[in-house]
Amino acid sequence: MDPGTEVTTAAAHQGALPLTGVPTPLYAASPSKLLAFLDCPRRYRLQYLDRPSPPRRPQRAHTSLGNAVHNALRDWWDLPVRTPDAGAALVDRAWIDVGFRDTEQSRAWRERMRAAVAAYLESVDPHTPPTGIERTVSFVSGDLRLTGRIDRLDDRDGELVVVDYKTSRVPSTDDDARTSLALGLYAAAVWKMFRRRTLRVELHHVPSGTVASHVHTPESLTRKVEQARSVARDAQRADLDFADKGQDSEAFPPRPGPLCGWCDLRAHCPEGQAAAPEKAPWAALEEPAPAGGWVTRDDA
Repeated sequence: MDPGTEVTTAAAHQGALPLTGVPTPLYAASPSKLLAFLDCPRRYRLQYLDRPSPPRRPQRAHTSLGNAVHNALRDWWDLPVRTPDAGAALVDRAWIDVGFRDTEQSRAWRERMRAAVAAYLESVDPHTPPTGIERTVSFVSGDLRLTGRIDRLDDRDGELVVVDYKTSRVPSTDDDARTSLALGLYAAAVWKMFRRRTLRVELHHVPSGTVASHVHTPESLTRKVEQARSVARDAQRADLDFADKGQDSEAFPPRPGPLCGWCDLRAHCPEGQAAAPEKAPWAALEEPAPAGGWVTRDDA
């Protein structure tokens, strides 16, 4: 079964008094937005609904590092001559000294990422540009409109492959690729937009040069889309409750736990503050990656 058959525009009629000719508004989301609601409804409300938006803590070091590596790998394809050393130089150009403990820590990690990017690019064919670089993809399924951004889209042996870069200290696993909601949704979106078979998804861990992969089936992609629609329906109901009750809404309970120490919005969540001490801005570069990995970029 082609997941493109599932990922279709459909009118979702709601309410007791439907109006003829007035379509139900679609719920617009990215994978990051859906996962925010799934992981912690309180963080979702703070990030996407509260207005004015509450201030976040300053950017952490691992986010600065991740952005620099992603930007270097993106800009490498614009170079007239693509070499691993040229990719390393792009890390210097993209680097920002934000969130690190001190200048020495920033310098050490910059050098480490220069070497990692150069080593990674040794295995990339500079003469075969990808089909897409930081390509925005989207689809509509039922009352969900999903939009996301793919780091890289390869064309291999007549099929398209979704590639996502990772920079955490712990390499990704094949199980991470298999269970990733975002990767599954990206593959479904690519299949729908390009009308080409897209089943393989990969997590490229740049620091180690390892690749974690999974080959979906059309049925497993359809299940990812159904999972996203289920989360979206719950989030949309919560949004409507918030529109009616504001911050008195009980639809956004916190889910306190160890990850609260890493949350950029913990200053606005007493339960999160009580659940775990706040991590230093550079802590992720000195400790194993937290369960679930690091959030280094947001495709919303």
